[in-house]
Amino acid sequence: MIHKTWEQNNPIKQIKCIHTNAEKFTVENVLTTGKTYDVKNESEEFYFVIDDSGKMGGFYKDYFQEV
Repeated sequence: MIHKTWEQNNPIKQIKCIHTNAEKFTVENVLTTGKTYDVKNESEEFYFVIDDSGKMGGFYKDYFQEV
């Protein structure tokens, strides 16, 4: 149940969205190219950030670069 407190956690690091060209999923509605996001949690494949809709989302790391 640790995922229920991620929104209140301090950011681990900051990342910048470099593109929203997704093969499978529609991400241009919730990510903005060039915008910096705070990483709340991280796995091998995903960054978990609060996206433009104000909700926590998990996104592939290839959409971002570390700041």
